[in-house]
Amino acid sequence: MTRKHLGIATAAFLAALVAGGAAAEAAGVLTIGRREDGTTFDPIKTSQNVDFWVFSNVFDVLVRVDKSGQKLVPGLAESWTVSDDGTVYTLNLRDAKFSDGSPLTASDAAFSLTRIRDNPGSLWSDTYKVIKTAEAKDDHTLVITLNQPMVPFLATLAMPGASIVSEKAMQAGEDAFAEKPVGSGAFQVEEWRRGEKVVLKKNPNFWQADQVNLDGVEWISVPDDNTRMLKVQAGELDAAIFVPFAKVAELEKDPNLVVHKDPSTREDHLLLNHSHPPLDKPEVRQAIDFAIDKKAIVDTVTFGVGTVANSYIPKGALYYTADNGARAHDPEKAKELLKKAGVDNVTVTYLVQTGDTVDEQVSVLVQQQLAKVGITANLQKVDPSQTWDMEVAGDYDMAMNYWTNDIIDPDQKTTFVLGHDTNMNYMTRYQNDRVKALVAEARVEADPAKREAMYVDLQKTAKADVNWIDLYYSPYLSVSRKNIENFGQNPLGRFYLEETKKN
Repeated sequence: MTRKHLGIATAAFLAALVAGGAAAEAAGVLTIGRREDGTTFDPIKTSQNVDFWVFSNVFDVLVRVDKSGQKLVPGLAESWTVSDDGTVYTLNLRDAKFSDGSPLTASDAAFSLTRIRDNPGSLWSDTYKVIKTAEAKDDHTLVITLNQPMVPFLATLAMPGASIVSEKAMQAGEDAFAEKPVGSGAFQVEEWRRGEKVVLKKNPNFWQADQVNLDGVEWISVPDDNTRMLKVQAGELDAAIFVPFAKVAELEKDPNLVVHKDPSTREDHLLLNHSHPPLDKPEVRQAIDFAIDKKAIVDTVTFGVGTVANSYIPKGALYYTADNGARAHDPEKAKELLKKAGVDNVTVTYLVQTGDTVDEQVSVLVQQQLAKVGITANLQKVDPSQTWDMEVAGDYDMAMNYWTNDIIDPDQKTTFVLGHDTNMNYMTRYQNDRVKALVAEARVEADPAKREAMYVDLQKTAKADVNWIDLYYSPYLSVSRKNIENFGQNPLGRFYLEETKKN
């Protein structure tokens, strides 16, 4: 899933600083500093990490991913069977309740799945259109029938957007639900102060409530990276995410802190708007790719913590291939391609999120590197609250972003960035009909060898077309106080806060 740059007003920021210090004193309440506020608690209407990482402890899913990020394990569904033809999934639901004390039934699950498929506001409808019917045979038996076999279907049930919601609570009002949801996870939403913090408290009706150690969790918005780190060092926050690369060495020297470098599926990349000439020309996009020195970015910006990315599929993930035609840094080749494209004096607008240290550093390096091949990149610094909407509207030429996988199968990211109409292929406006067809074919191919070959083809074609520019892979960087136990993320980004302890 994705980063999305979301913003906070100055007044809210100052309030967050005050609130953060006071909240940290509450016994049994974990305070976590994050850069931006969330957008919604409606699971189907967001694709952002800032939302999903909170969802995972407010809602529950039918199928979970284990801490290794490699294996599917039971969630609300304690067991399941699949028909021989791969089109009928029968899931047996455990006894569980929503945070309001009402029983969670197979009817709620069926409602949630048809809603992510059919709701006009769903960002994930394309993935779930494969569902023909979702029916509750009884309160604990859910039968899902697909239009055709889909190899990664179980994996998609573990995606936070497919969280099971209360049908009754949702039908009472989507807007109200999006502010204060009824979920079945380890914690429930007590309060959401927009732009400031989300206050969660332990959900006594969670089916594993006896394993939850914390009384609550507060996600506090502190948009400035340095300020967020200082607040952890001062003990005003228990933990913080998005540790700046430049701060890692300093924080590791503090005996009161633990810096976490959790293996991730994160890939940072540069979005290109294919609908804006001359970026509609593949030769121009290829020239930009040749002009950018990714190794210099990794060394300078990540201090060697990151590694150069050469595919949209993260290294180590299912079907990743390094043999996809990734371009080495070659300014002269870039100049040749620009000449071949018949363009000169190219000028592009590069969106930069203010307050994001890494975004700002990368933008300056890219600007300098492009200038050497005759491309002028005008840096447009905007408040974090603006960038996402600008990308959706197409009001940009280039913008740095990142993605972390939400399921263990490559289908989700591939669909979202190469074969997805709903979000314009992750706002790039990239179009390739053969690629779109191949994405759909790979989803249903049962032979692992044939399926792998399809994903190798997709990686090569995406690289040839320059759907975007792969920059680097990096671990999840977070920091916590020494008295915090079991804090961290799995490769898909999930925090297991139900296991976290505050001593």
